[in-house]
Amino acid sequence: MEKTGIKIAAQNRKAFHEYFVEERFEAGIELAGTEVKSIRAGALNLKDAFCIAKDGEIYVYGMHISPYEKGNIFNKDPVRPRRLLMHKREIRKLQTVVKQDGLALIPLSVYFKNARVKLEIGLCKGKKNYDKRDAAAQRDAKREIERTMKERH
Repeated sequence: MEKTGIKIAAQNRKAFHEYFVEERFEAGIELAGTEVKSIRAGALNLKDAFCIAKDGEIYVYGMHISPYEKGNIFNKDPVRPRRLLMHKREIRKLQTVVKQDGLALIPLSVYFKNARVKLEIGLCKGKKNYDKRDAAAQRDAKREIERTMKERH
């Protein structure tokens, strides 16, 4: 019996700083066995990763999975493009939205769901510099309010 539950392996914090996340999707990833073992060990990086939908398939580029130490000849290239597994209609929908509205497909997190590796993709719109400053100001204000409330109680 497979154990249930979700265990987050990696998150892309930079994505939330650089983009507004409009919608989220879940996709499986086509991986080699040694890559799965590396992900279990937490040896992956999503910082510069992005997704491209073409010819009815979606690929993730720039996702770095470090080679597995005990994998020797079975190790794959750490930054090779990896195919994502989604339903055809979801892929078609994402492809048309990206073409029309100029949105980007950005990997937000990698996690284990029922012993399977899943990738959460965000349909994102880029932030301008003033948006980033505004978000930072709101975060600081919220922190300040929490600090004063804590002191009073």
